[in-house]
Amino acid sequence: MKSKIAAEGARTVPPREHGGNADIKDLSRGSKIYFPVYVKGAGLSMGDLHFSQGDGEITFCGAIEMAGWLHLKVDLIKGGMAKYGIKNPIFRPSPITPNYKDYLIFEGISVDDQGKQHYLNIHIAYQQACLNAIEYLTKFGYSRAQAYAILGTAPVQGHISGVVDIPNACATLYLPTEIFAFDVMPGSEGPIKQVKGGIDIPMSPDK
Repeated sequence: MKSKIAAEGARTVPPREHGGNADIKDLSRGSKIYFPVYVKGAGLSMGDLHFSQGDGEITFCGAIEMAGWLHLKVDLIKGGMAKYGIKNPIFRPSPITPNYKDYLIFEGISVDDQGKQHYLNIHIAYQQACLNAIEYLTKFGYSRAQAYAILGTAPVQGHISGVVDIPNACATLYLPTEIFAFDVMPGSEGPIKQVKGGIDIPMSPDK
């Protein structure tokens, strides 16, 4: 049985139908999640705790990782998948989510850096929104590496903002302005360099 599981079991590094690496910033203390169960006798495990992260965890391992423990209460809804018509997890967000009121919103569309159009590709659109935000933050003195790290660790919000008008999908990245000690909003005087900067990394071309 163990060898069968080892050979056929779905790895949970990427999100799966049954859960797995659900790095969603509002899935935190006090939240409630409903996992579909596909296998008789299925188990439950948790891990990879984050202190803070942005939507999408765009830097892959860029969230602020933390040690900790989990206090769980588990109930079973027999036949719940059929009763509620779900095939992927659903959840109720934490009541202690970060509460920011002011955002600067960056738009991206599904056209890459080389001008190639990707039909309704929301991944490319969100990538472009993030790249736009990174380039913007460099005008205030951040290196691209620093700006990239900010988007991975600060509680930014990612939104699918348009898939109705073909051929381009539109995604937006909401950057909370209150996390900065200076004004990052655009103005007629232009950006004022506020940060000394630091180690930079080359940007990878789209593939």
